[in-house]
Amino acid sequence: AHATRAVRRMLALRVPFARTHAMGMTVEKPRPRGVTPPGATSDAAQRASVAADYAKVATQSGGCCVSSTPNRFAIGYTEADRKLAGDADLGVGCGTPVRLAGLMPGETVLDLGCGAGIDCFLAQSDVGETGLVIGVDMTPDMLAKAREGSTKRNLPTHNVQFRLGEIENLPCGDNLVDAVISNCVINLSPNKLRVLQESFRVLRPGGRLAVTDVVQTKELPEHLRTNQALSC
Repeated sequence: AHATRAVRRMLALRVPFARTHAMGMTVEKPRPRGVTPPGATSDAAQRASVAADYAKVATQSGGCCVSSTPNRFAIGYTEADRKLAGDADLGVGCGTPVRLAGLMPGETVLDLGCGAGIDCFLAQSDVGETGLVIGVDMTPDMLAKAREGSTKRNLPTHNVQFRLGEIENLPCGDNLVDAVISNCVINLSPNKLRVLQESFRVLRPGGRLAVTDVVQTKELPEHLRTNQALSC
């Protein structure tokens, strides 16, 4: 994991999405196109590798991406954030997308790859009881941990929901979300274009995408181009 990150850099961005039909203009969504990382045998194989690794993180039986407590502060989490997050903070993020999103009371937010729910619980504190937070993850062990955390916090399902699904095929209707957030997850997808297309689909006109992630800045060596390495 350390060798992989040596040729990557952190990225934090907020992108407003605007759809307009004024003056006869329309925005056409790009057609889906598969992107298979070098050395990966298939999209399904890479997803399976990611799911297996993060299941180990969820059950505290292993995993390669957990960071130290000082690193959590370095990427933007405050002491108050970590207190609110509690055991949902597994140390697998690389930033604070909730802060980038600038969420308002009553808004609907969707978290791509929510894990144990750390950013969902932070988002809920911003959108309040009248808002809706939807966390999506493909790892059942992570979702179980997130739902357990939601129950312990007495959060009703009309306020916080955790859904099983892939970020390339979001279990969410069109034009329903004010903000899509993601914390160090999109880089794990074998089809990043599809992830962005799905984010665009679920966002309302004027919605926004707030992402913290890692980006590759130069060619990876061959031993880091496998499914196992790319899952980290």
